[in-house]
Amino acid sequence: MKKYSFFVFTILLFFACDKNEGLINDSNFNLQIGSGSFTFDQYQPFNNKPIEVFYHIPENANPSLPILISLHGMNRNGENHRNSLIDKSNQHRFILVVPEFSENYFSGGDGYNLGNIFVDGDNPSSETLNPNEEWTFSVLDPLFIYFKNLVINYSYNYNLIGFSAGGQLAHRSFIFNNSIYCQQTISMSSGWYTTIDENQNFPYGLNESPFNSNNIASLFSRNLTILIGQNDNDPNAPNLRRNSIVDLQGNNRFDRAEYFYTSAENLANEKNYIFNWQKFVVPNAAHDLSPIANFAVDLLYQ
Repeated sequence: MKKYSFFVFTILLFFACDKNEGLINDSNFNLQIGSGSFTFDQYQPFNNKPIEVFYHIPENANPSLPILISLHGMNRNGENHRNSLIDKSNQHRFILVVPEFSENYFSGGDGYNLGNIFVDGDNPSSETLNPNEEWTFSVLDPLFIYFKNLVINYSYNYNLIGFSAGGQLAHRSFIFNNSIYCQQTISMSSGWYTTIDENQNFPYGLNESPFNSNNIASLFSRNLTILIGQNDNDPNAPNLRRNSIVDLQGNNRFDRAEYFYTSAENLANEKNYIFNWQKFVVPNAAHDLSPIANFAVDLLYQ
């Protein structure tokens, strides 16, 4: 009953608002033009896992501005991540939303990078598969809807980007989340990937995962972009996963991005599927958020 009431409230709010209004305040929350943060705990499965959400709203914003959700890296510093993209938000006039997935509530690589799909993502089994409403990226659509209502925004879709560990979460959200609101996803500088390989076990491939193989054609037809820095090629980079399985993708982030993209493209061509993925190399960039994220934003909003 509560879910139904919230749905009705959302619909009524949407149609009651004058689309000529600028951004307004929620009756229970003062959302400022400019930069700020708030705590999001309205998603029922995560009501005991509050997420601090850092945002930036450009001056003279209006209800038609696009919304970008950006996922931080392993340092989990949402405020710094938000701050690095403020200039681009002002330049291209989009609303920036950065949820911070704290180590306390989204622990380790299982809770963040691997999306909490399994209790132990490196040892997947039907017994340890978490309910999909508890997968980390399942909160993104509810956060988008909540934020739209806070600021009275009429965007139907959002774009999603993620850097490093956030790039891992972003591309796994693209594969497993099946969001109806996420229009374009950009995975930036991921350390490694869940490849579109049904013969390789999760987390390195799709076997033993909840992915439905009948959805591969649909997956290839959607918008995914892989970004990697030209100089992000250090096989001994700190926190880069290395083992005999992941090294089949390459021994550095640059080669792994190429492997993930090319193997998917080859499969799409083999099956005669439409392939709408893209890959870009950012010139002279290493494993550095600013040049990579700026490149991503320019792709989305140029």
